[in-house]
Amino acid sequence: MSAASALLVLLALVAVATAAGVVWRTRTGRVRATRADRVTASEVGAAGLGPRATLVQFSTAFCAQCPSTARVLHGVAGERDGVEHVDVDLTARPELARRFGVLQTPTTLLLDARGTVRGRIAGAARPGDVRSALDRILTE
Repeated sequence: MSAASALLVLLALVAVATAAGVVWRTRTGRVRATRADRVTASEVGAAGLGPRATLVQFSTAFCAQCPSTARVLHGVAGERDGVEHVDVDLTARPELARRFGVLQTPTTLLLDARGTVRGRIAGAARPGDVRSALDRILTE
């Protein structure tokens, strides 16, 4: 392989890696629509779901972004009446990772008053995105 060909291959790899990184960065931490699944309080080990909405965060003990995400979710839940934040440790409940398709932690599910999943956040939650998604849930 000539030096010019090697340089072209290297540039192509850098371009593909950069594009993949940009796509990953724009998707992580954003609220996405998801299938309308139902969640019960006993299923996630909570005393009860919020009367208006619930933020269910899936974490692990070794997750670096989980504590900051928990602070964000707890803060946003505290700003609104009837909204609860539930943190589920997947190391103790691995069956929930399979049930909800959790591939990374933190992952957050946004539930309405009936426990129906209305949104999903993969990665660290962004406060503004959580607030706007929660406002949509609460006004319906």
